[in-house]
Amino acid sequence: MKRRTFIRNTGALSAGFVLSNNFAFASAPSFPVVRKAKNERKFVSKAVEKAITEFKKNVKDPELTWLFENCFPNTIDTTVFHKVSNGVPDTYVITGDIDAMWLRDSSAQVWPYLQFVNEDKALKQMIAGVINRQKYCVVKDPYANAFYDDPNKKGKWATDHTDMKPGVHERKWEIDSLCYPIRLAYNYWKKTGDTSPFDKVWEQSIKATLAVFKDQQRKTGRGSYKFQRTTPKASDTVTMLGYGYPVNPVGLICSAFRPSDDATVLSFLIPSNFFAVESLKEASEMMEKISQDTKTANELKSLALEVRQALDKYATVEHKKYGKVYAFETDGFGSHLIMDDANVPSLLSLPYLNSISKTDPIYLNTRKLLFSSDNPFFYKGKYAEGIGGPHIEKDDMIWHMSIIMRAMTSTSDEEIRSCIKMLKNTHGGTGFMHEGFHKDDPKNFTREWFAWTNTLFGELLWKTYKEKPHLLK
Repeated sequence: MKRRTFIRNTGALSAGFVLSNNFAFASAPSFPVVRKAKNERKFVSKAVEKAITEFKKNVKDPELTWLFENCFPNTIDTTVFHKVSNGVPDTYVITGDIDAMWLRDSSAQVWPYLQFVNEDKALKQMIAGVINRQKYCVVKDPYANAFYDDPNKKGKWATDHTDMKPGVHERKWEIDSLCYPIRLAYNYWKKTGDTSPFDKVWEQSIKATLAVFKDQQRKTGRGSYKFQRTTPKASDTVTMLGYGYPVNPVGLICSAFRPSDDATVLSFLIPSNFFAVESLKEASEMMEKISQDTKTANELKSLALEVRQALDKYATVEHKKYGKVYAFETDGFGSHLIMDDANVPSLLSLPYLNSISKTDPIYLNTRKLLFSSDNPFFYKGKYAEGIGGPHIEKDDMIWHMSIIMRAMTSTSDEEIRSCIKMLKNTHGGTGFMHEGFHKDDPKNFTREWFAWTNTLFGELLWKTYKEKPHLLK
């Protein structure tokens, strides 16, 4: 593939710095058909196909239209297993190359399609099926992060030192695993007005979520959850007999693992606590208005307020270069971990999750830090710059998700345009996004089939097309 270079336009960005690097640019490849053939697609949405047709008609960049057609429908093309049993929709969603349903990933994968549900009855039913499936998963084990379609299947990690149940693929406690289903359910309800998924089992799942969040505040001990794994990978197990390092019970919620499925270092994971606040408020509103359960609604609201007040006191640290910034993790004793991870929730993604304003002064200070060498997982190379994380266990691997999220949380046209150019330039000739790619070689990537990132990229392109179409020229 022949290469040339392009010079980025520079200008003040929302983060208070400029993108001024020259990046190598791969000349446009041919655009072979890489999307699944129609007869091989798992689910078809007329509304999504209509959006693809509209985008292709009006966006003149052939590579972007090719990428949009490949990426935006990737979740429904390849990962959705939908059925209706006794009139009740049920949808199992795999992540892509792993045959298991993560509560986080499945929610995030179908999220971009919510905007079309009122014009596509089948799509609405499919997403209702995801909500139905998730509520049973949470009731089965609210500490688990991933489940199988077969409720009796023994997990790959059945020898983990934790309370492993049949049907559970992995039991890594992550705050966001309980937040994502609430986010999906709440916005489905707000978009459609449909309350049929929110039955007694759903109410049980919300009460289980509330109980786990309170348990993991660890006010009277170490909590009921512990996890260890026999593994050479330190980030796959938890220290201190499976409970993690001690925390000061200040009102924050402990998360044994991050959204990357890597163990936390300090158990108060700040992005996930912010996400929990928003989710608790949404669940409170639903319990009050749909379930008429004022008692539980008030408990949810009270916990949201408590966690938010604790974040105000313990989530920030004074940085000598950037001023007050949000820490990635803390322990409530005064120790802080300064970094970010590409997975969502991240510090970068907080505005996307409606947890913080894009113009929040502390967020803007933090954003400057995240896109600098002061973030140990920020990489800048020949083809792109962005955030990675320790999950891949290699340096210099940028996650496409971080570039997408940078654009989604930006207030700068130039920054959004630059991010889209980087994404367009780093699919490695495959026509799809990936987990991580080497900053100097986009063909050196991990996870050829990662539906979440594909669909998220499609969400970015569709949002840009609808709100700022001039950036796609």
